[in-house]
Amino acid sequence: MTTRATELLRVVHARPGVTRADAARLIGVGTGATTELVGRLGQAELLAEGPAAPSGARGRPTTALIPHPRGPLIAATSITHEAWRADVVELGGGILATVGEELHGRGGNEVVAAIGTAVAELRTRFAGRIRGIGIAVPGTVSRDLMLDASNLGWHDVDLAAAWPGAEIFVAGNDATLAASAESHRGVAVGASVALHLRIEAGLGGAVVNGGQVLVGALGAAGEFGHMPFGDPAVVCPCGARGCWGTAVAGSALARALGHEQPRDPVSYARRVIAATDAAATDATATVAAALGRGIAGLVNGLDPDLVTLGGLGVDLLAAAPDRIEEAYRAGLMGFRRAAPPPVLAAALGDDGPLAGAAEEAWTALLTNLV
Repeated sequence: MTTRATELLRVVHARPGVTRADAARLIGVGTGATTELVGRLGQAELLAEGPAAPSGARGRPTTALIPHPRGPLIAATSITHEAWRADVVELGGGILATVGEELHGRGGNEVVAAIGTAVAELRTRFAGRIRGIGIAVPGTVSRDLMLDASNLGWHDVDLAAAWPGAEIFVAGNDATLAASAESHRGVAVGASVALHLRIEAGLGGAVVNGGQVLVGALGAAGEFGHMPFGDPAVVCPCGARGCWGTAVAGSALARALGHEQPRDPVSYARRVIAATDAAATDATATVAAALGRGIAGLVNGLDPDLVTLGGLGVDLLAAAPDRIEEAYRAGLMGFRRAAPPPVLAAALGDDGPLAGAAEEAWTALLTNLV
């Protein structure tokens, strides 16, 4: 019964608003057994029932399985190159509260301390219901939860300091977590092999195979932005030359326009991409072509069903779809061109890393609840 209860919670988490009858079918038990499970989980303050969305069919109105109003919660946090944000997330992905602030040039340890203070206040506000935390960060995370974010100049930042001794603590690269979220709740749901690319101050991504993110031997897979698809004359903050990320992010637009490197690379890039003057349009087209060429190389090597773009990739896809498509098709092996994997904007957009951090933390917590 414990296994069935966990399965039921997973169904409710994955399918918010699922009816009791549909949940019974999905976990493979009868409606009577499901009724018993719902009762037990209600007593444990994990599940409740509420009105289901109108179906238009005759008969008694059905009810939906929903998070218990006193049930457990997760704090999902995302750090970008410009700001941090923390959400309180219930079963099913609903957001109950949000806090955050800009980085203002602070170092990694200061930012983690600020997050810790905010999360502690949220834990008090929600009367101890917050059981764990997931953190998405713009860099690599070691197995001992130390962060290295070269574009921010952060090294050996102790992420665990945000909540020492937390029951559930997970942390990961923002692009990797966004890929996981897109495969659970976005346009990549159901894909056999999905490739996700996220552009912020640099470029990262992940391959999701059968719903599982490929994290690599050291947990640092998906650093696609450091593949040598860029200009060999350009030195990346990571220390290598010619990294693809330097050809597709805000720094590339600044170089093309003869501007100083911006302190706010994402906001700067969005202003340039949205501009209508000839210089900005040409710079955007150049960056879009570099993005398309790199996508082709990864598709040739990884053979995904589809490619999703997050962060600035969404802006570039909207502003210069033809340039991306042209460069993408030109770089594909001949046999792929008749039906290339589609390149799509991520459904979760800028919230992908936060959603992924919440998913990872909830996945860890669900096994501890019953």
